[in-house]
Amino acid sequence: MNAPLYTTDILRLAASLEAPHALSREDARAELRSPTCGSRIETAVALDGKGRVEALSQKVHACAFGQASAAILQGSAKGRSAEEIASKMKMLGEWLDGGDAPGWPELAALAPARSRKSRHGAILLPFRALLAAIDASK
Repeated sequence: MNAPLYTTDILRLAASLEAPHALSREDARAELRSPTCGSRIETAVALDGKGRVEALSQKVHACAFGQASAAILQGSAKGRSAEEIASKMKMLGEWLDGGDAPGWPELAALAPARSRKSRHGAILLPFRALLAAIDASK
């Protein structure tokens, strides 16, 4: 018997995603769409004086995996630079492609998607959208 695709952990994590909200200060915004699955994410970001994430808001139109990934990013992005976000995204992509676990406990909920390449785009999309928003602020 196959394990369920959407586990309770994934659904719980997806449900924990904050609703989009206006930031007190918005430095940039980006909207990206995954060509493989059609997921869309619009990310607004406020950066501190050193270019690190101070606050973000995400409007997510994605499957539960995309929503769960956006929730993970939401919980870990504050205080991170673009380089750190890009490094996390690279580790996530390598893990999804069968690499070793990157020591990021929240990813365990996304494990059922590792064997489903069609879900990888939705999972990586929140990271790509945040990086695009940071880049747009320059």
